[in-house]
Amino acid sequence: MADKISPGEFIRQVRLETSKVVWPSRRETFASTIMVLIMAAILAIFFFTVDGAFNAIVKFLLARLSG
Repeated sequence: MADKISPGEFIRQVRLETSKVVWPSRRETFASTIMVLIMAAILAIFFFTVDGAFNAIVKFLLARLSG
């Protein structure tokens, strides 16, 4: 079992580890956000198209089978 540490020591360790984090710049954050939005839009268009194609195929097959 791991050794228990005091709450004060825990807070000190958290602050030490947090100081090591390299935060992205505003520009990097903005660029990443734009990339995510573009990819989400591309995927939405792709899945909308694929869903429409499958819908048309299923409707065609059901129409052929029902008479």
